[in-house]
Amino acid sequence: MIINSFDTDELLKAMTLLAGEGFVLVAFPTDEVSDISNLAYFKTAYEASEHCYEMSTDVDFYKTLPLQEVIDDLKAVAPFGIDTTLNEAIEISGMAMLYRGSTEYQNTNLNNTIMNEKNFEYLEKQVKFTGFGEEMKDDLRAKIEQKLPEFTLQHTSQYGQDAAVATLNFRKSDQTDMYFFNSYKLNVENEYSREKTEQTFYINYGNTMTLKEAYNLMQGRAVNKDLINREGEGYNSWVQMDFKNPDERGNYKLNHFHQNYGYDLEAELAKHPIMELSDQQQKDQLVDSLNRGNRQAVTFEKDGKEVMHFVEANPQFKAVNLYDEHMKRLDNRQSNDQTQLQGQKSSANQSAKQGQDAEDDVGGKPKRKSQAKSMK
Repeated sequence: MIINSFDTDELLKAMTLLAGEGFVLVAFPTDEVSDISNLAYFKTAYEASEHCYEMSTDVDFYKTLPLQEVIDDLKAVAPFGIDTTLNEAIEISGMAMLYRGSTEYQNTNLNNTIMNEKNFEYLEKQVKFTGFGEEMKDDLRAKIEQKLPEFTLQHTSQYGQDAAVATLNFRKSDQTDMYFFNSYKLNVENEYSREKTEQTFYINYGNTMTLKEAYNLMQGRAVNKDLINREGEGYNSWVQMDFKNPDERGNYKLNHFHQNYGYDLEAELAKHPIMELSDQQQKDQLVDSLNRGNRQAVTFEKDGKEVMHFVEANPQFKAVNLYDEHMKRLDNRQSNDQTQLQGQKSSANQSAKQGQDAEDDVGGKPKRKSQAKSMK
């Protein structure tokens, strides 16, 4: 399959998503550069062969490849720094074979060391940017050097009094000695209930949840995320865990609330007397924190005093959840009553001022009349 070098990442993201949905074959034109627009994916060999038969002509010829094979080829070249800014056609299978190494290449200890080092550097960055930092890099290197078919790494985090224990899963390719970071299982013990929640998060290009985002999801909060659909197109969505619907593996379903769902976080925040909203910088920081799924401390103005509350996004019900300083859930009506009370006080003050002005006007008329008489 011939592709443009700058399409490598986009194709890998799209194909990885499609493989996860059960597609097993990809059809492509043999004499053209393949991209998102001229590839077709199928779940059965019959459908794939029918497509190739209908699309092939005397000039153009279509064939199929196992989707996982193409994914493995793309993954094989990914760690080696292809210049994706160049509009350069490459034969992906041949390039993957080059990087996997010929017999002579694999028999060279120096080249094997180079490949393992590149693989380590790639995985180290992937682990770091998924939110696990750099503390496991020595263990990661040691595991790779053992050449096991698969291995795991452990990572423990504290969020307040909540303990979050992650098990990172790595697996070696069936065709090469390269390892891939496939998923991590997160166990969270809640500070208040002491109940444990478990969820596996998969490493999908463009759709990976970071450790903190995963923790926030497991606390029932929503995360706003830029994602990629199976056609490789980007979109924005709020994501929230549905604890009522586990799948056959015990994982909870993730609900998506897309842009057309109509949730406006800033508009919902504006319904409450949050003092940070009056400063643009503080407002931006608040919105950014809520988008990442955090429960954020804010300051309410109540009876002329500043009171600490906590707020979190609730896209499903197009609202925000409010908590007092003791993390006790507040009814939104309480906050709205505060806002309304402030409005009533403001209206009352305005009415009092208008009444005083009216009294001044009424009381002033005799004075003006008296002054007029004296001038006569």
